[in-house]
Amino acid sequence: MALTAHLQTLSNSLSGELFYDGLIKSIYATDASVFRMLPLAVAYPKNKDDIKQLIQFAKTHRTSLIPRTAGTSLAGQCVGEGIVVDVSKYFTEILNINEKEQTVTVQPGVVRDALNNYLKPFGLWFSPNTSTSNRCMIGGMVGNNSSGTTSIQFGVTRNKVIEMHTILSDGSEVVFNESSSEAFQDKTKLETLEGAIYKTIFSELHSETVQNQIIENFPKPEIHRRNTGYAIDELLKSEVFSNSPEKFNMCKLLSGSEGTLAFTTQITLKLDVLPPQEAVMVAAHFTTIEACLSAVEMVMRHNLYTCEMMDKTILDCTKHNKTQQENRRFIEGDPKAVLMCEVRAFTKQEVHVLAERLLLDIAASGLSYAFPILVGDEIDQANNLRSAGLGLLGNIIGDRKSVPCIEDTAVTLPDLANYISEFTALMKGYNQEAIYYAHAGAGELHLRPILNLKKYEDVVLFRKITTDVAHLVKKYGGSMSGEHGDGMVRSEFIELMIGKENYNILKRIKTVFDADNIFNPGKIVNPLPMDKSLRYVPDRAEPEIETLLDFSHSKGILREAEKCNGSGDCRKLPEFGGTMCPSYRATRNEKDTTRARANALREFLTNSQKANKFDHEELKVVFDLCLSCKACASECPSSVDVASLKAEFLYQYQKENGVSLRTKLFAYNNTLNRYGSVFPKLANFIFSNGITSSILKKSFGIAKGRSLPLISNKSLNKEFQNIKKQEVTLKYIKTVFLFNDEFLNYLDTPIGIDAIQLLTALNYEVKIVDNVESGRTFLSKGLLEQAKDLANKNVAIFKDLISSETPLIGIEPSAILTFKDEYLRLADDKASAENIAKHTFLIEEFIQQEIKLGNINSQQFTSEEKTIKFHGHCHQKSHSNQLSSFSVLNLPENYKVTIIPSGCCGMAGSFGYEKEHYEVSMQVGEQTLFPAIRNASADVIISANGTSCRHQIKDGTDREAKHPVTILREALLR
Repeated sequence: MALTAHLQTLSNSLSGELFYDGLIKSIYATDASVFRMLPLAVAYPKNKDDIKQLIQFAKTHRTSLIPRTAGTSLAGQCVGEGIVVDVSKYFTEILNINEKEQTVTVQPGVVRDALNNYLKPFGLWFSPNTSTSNRCMIGGMVGNNSSGTTSIQFGVTRNKVIEMHTILSDGSEVVFNESSSEAFQDKTKLETLEGAIYKTIFSELHSETVQNQIIENFPKPEIHRRNTGYAIDELLKSEVFSNSPEKFNMCKLLSGSEGTLAFTTQITLKLDVLPPQEAVMVAAHFTTIEACLSAVEMVMRHNLYTCEMMDKTILDCTKHNKTQQENRRFIEGDPKAVLMCEVRAFTKQEVHVLAERLLLDIAASGLSYAFPILVGDEIDQANNLRSAGLGLLGNIIGDRKSVPCIEDTAVTLPDLANYISEFTALMKGYNQEAIYYAHAGAGELHLRPILNLKKYEDVVLFRKITTDVAHLVKKYGGSMSGEHGDGMVRSEFIELMIGKENYNILKRIKTVFDADNIFNPGKIVNPLPMDKSLRYVPDRAEPEIETLLDFSHSKGILREAEKCNGSGDCRKLPEFGGTMCPSYRATRNEKDTTRARANALREFLTNSQKANKFDHEELKVVFDLCLSCKACASECPSSVDVASLKAEFLYQYQKENGVSLRTKLFAYNNTLNRYGSVFPKLANFIFSNGITSSILKKSFGIAKGRSLPLISNKSLNKEFQNIKKQEVTLKYIKTVFLFNDEFLNYLDTPIGIDAIQLLTALNYEVKIVDNVESGRTFLSKGLLEQAKDLANKNVAIFKDLISSETPLIGIEPSAILTFKDEYLRLADDKASAENIAKHTFLIEEFIQQEIKLGNINSQQFTSEEKTIKFHGHCHQKSHSNQLSSFSVLNLPENYKVTIIPSGCCGMAGSFGYEKEHYEVSMQVGEQTLFPAIRNASADVIISANGTSCRHQIKDGTDREAKHPVTILREALLR
């Protein structure tokens, strides 16, 4: 029987799912490392019985199991040729909390930050804190023995694991926890695989000679970030092997074992009491890396809670990411490095005393030229800036990238400055300007060379640099793997780091646990080569991909997709804010992440043999649930613009496969609305009548539960002609051009009238010219030639009209923001398009600017009290900001406005109409937006500036949402 048939049989027997199609395999071929291996299949087990079946299948068919949670590993731990077992979908329960004992029991797919949100009311937390904490999962943290920013105060994951429920390689279930010497010896007598494991551990480690050999060769004991191989040195600290009162716990060995010894199904963690709430961060700025590192020992004497470093390379990357531009406001000048030092206390007075002492020492050292103090949200912003470091490195344009290979080294603090000095000299020998960031206070910096792994000569350097650094780390008694694990990139160097005899002990331990080598082979022992199985075949002929959209800013569409380094920011859940990625939040399937779409496109554009490399059904599937919300363009640290990738894909795919009638219907809806506007009452009867609307919906694949938009009685163009006839004698403050978009003209005409009346009353001259539609509907459906034609026409219309004195303003975000986004990729006259973009604003942005100039003030509006909840459009969040809407809604002095932290509404233009997408559309709305509106009392005004958002709110909550312009126009004093 062919293996495919066996996989089908396995799939039929599992309670969960098994996939072995080309799309899913390609999505799981990479993690956040430089490696790529196409797996045999991908499994989503639902229970322990599924895992046992997978183990038996692997043994029978001589394949392997690669455990995976969020897939953010930097060393290739989640990559392999066997079956990737993704527990992130179903093994996600918090099973028990013992408040008295301060422990919690979880399944491995629980997200770290979600766990801490659950624990917060109990005054407890799980303290290891990685930069990926809003999507990384406890199973992965245990597998890697994660540390993060808090380790200098609270230790690492290994210190917190007290019990693990596992399934061994023979399918037996074993619970590992604390054992006394007597209990340990009893275990060695068991005639089971568990007994054999305990027996082997004892026989390998009981000799004093072996113990001395381990202590002598393993990293210095002062280094608490130490993942080099299996932690047999930690086992020596138990009463079984020493005079220590500490009980033996196999969990110390399993922590950091990267899923190579057993499959974990349940974990019990020791928790910490929440740290003091009052915090101050001092962000010391330095002109050299050396000065920064020289300050580390000094600042660490202040009992810091975090001590984190960022270098100029990272800081420069933050300049080009919209989200991080907001977070970097505390940066003064152009530092070579910033050291973020956080102190905490229980009162504001105490914490400021601590901060003052720290400041005095920093100032007295003469090493730092600036040391701003951060508090409250400013600390969160600085931490978010640092956490984004990994993803931000993907912003380096071109094929040279920062490469994870030596980024996990740790040494003692007294050795840090000398180690980095030698490291820097080594890098200069390779003509490398390395990147320095992360955990300076723990003696660990994430050091990265910048290499082009598409070139064989740089692949050679990849190995040479890693080898040289390994020898340097060994010289200082350091750890080659501090917290990111050994994986594929560093396992080759474990023998060098701990010695051959100790390495052979690790091999024998692996053998007793996993004789058939089914658990994550090629990691830690019997390693795969670190310079093989890379994402890119060295010295390949680089694919030439012609596109209609201009991707030259990324050096082509393939490199735009390649910017995704797998950091997985697109997997963060709604409770952690932001918008990205709404489809993943609805389905919790990796296929529906931004990362999956970029990876799949990269795979097919690289490997397809078709003349049109976009012509693959698999790509249609992976892009299907993309709502084109644009969140990835701003929230993804690498700024991968998947909405533009989708638009180009649809265009290229439809060249070969044609354009459906429904696609044309949505794309050309402005034309249809124009026809409908001739007889609006008849059109609206057809759209709203139960019988006729049902026929329309069924005929064109529109969801039954979705209402159809109604045509305005008159177009805005006609209404404006009437308004112009009214005599105006005021001397205007400024002239503005209002973009009469396709939604405003026929569907939202009353909002357009409100805008004209508002601006006129505020003493602005409003002009509307005979522009064409924005092209948004054509962009969303991949009809890029039509969109390009419209872009060129609008640029030609406005290029001689728009300036700083006569700006272009718009009401519908998805329409007006095309001038600042897609037109720059579409227009032939790029210089004019760029000039127009500089002077194009959402109407809220324009009013906000005028408020700052003193041209508009609260005295012009009512003093009535009103409460408003505002939902911002996704494109506004990506290309503008919600604060402008918030500011203008707060213009009436007694209006109380809050922004709903709602992410995407789920409508996304035509997406929410389509019957196959309706359910996901409503699921997205239910994540945050709908509950927030339902919880608002009837007297609360709901506001939304997107036409699709208002439609979705009406359909999902039966509440009418008003555009901010309408609210302001109603608030004007007559």
